[in-house]
Amino acid sequence: MTIEAAASIGAGIFAGSLVVLAFGLDSLIELASAGVLMWRLSVELRHGRRFSERAELIASRIGGGLLFALAAYVTIASLWRLYTGVGEAFSWPGFIVALIAIPAMRYLAYRKIAIAEKIGSRALRADAMEAVTCGWLSFVVVISLAAQWLTGAWWIDGAGSLAIVWFLVKEGREAWSGDDCSCC
Repeated sequence: MTIEAAASIGAGIFAGSLVVLAFGLDSLIELASAGVLMWRLSVELRHGRRFSERAELIASRIGGGLLFALAAYVTIASLWRLYTGVGEAFSWPGFIVALIAIPAMRYLAYRKIAIAEKIGSRALRADAMEAVTCGWLSFVVVISLAAQWLTGAWWIDGAGSLAIVWFLVKEGREAWSGDDCSCC
């Protein structure tokens, strides 16, 4: 995730690609979420489940707020680019990172779900769902960049970025409300 975030953010800035930058920023938020998950599970080990439920709610709200802020930024930037008719360059590094992320996120999500079921952790299950979302985001980025490369259409970066907003808002709502799992 660290490599994915750094490579995507760097590639997005270098190429001026909003779709790649948004993907990288979402990866950065997922890294923060994973750190909070580790903190939350350590709280449960030290202080019991009752205290960790409050920590989980706080952590979920912070993650949800960050995702909403990112969705607002991407929406405004995308609409501005579409309004002004400004498109950006295709990014090979962004394309490659997003392409690799599709199977990597699928594998990561599968492993997290298996562990969450073994230990009965809603927080880990929610984190696994973020990996699933990241996999879908990767798919959107790959499709957007491939279409941009094939057609050269300036507006694809902005349109692809708006497609990412749907995932960001969905993930943000789930994190904010604490709807992380129906089976745990």
